[in-house]
Amino acid sequence: MLEFLRNLLLPSRRDENGASAVEYGLLVAAIAAIIVVLVFAIGNLVKGGFKTTCSSLATGQNTTSASCN
Repeated sequence: MLEFLRNLLLPSRRDENGASAVEYGLLVAAIAAIIVVLVFAIGNLVKGGFKTTCSSLATGQNTTSASCN
């Protein structure tokens, strides 16, 4: 009976290595999700910038072989 009360009153000493690993995993997943959202959000802006640059370079040339795909 005394052992039972001691276990109830004393803080439990559990191994929390698994909990730390899960927390780090969630942190990595959150950072990856933020990166994916940023790539999709900024991707169209970057693509538009490259298209504008390519069009400017293509129209500045006298040849007709330049293409911006």
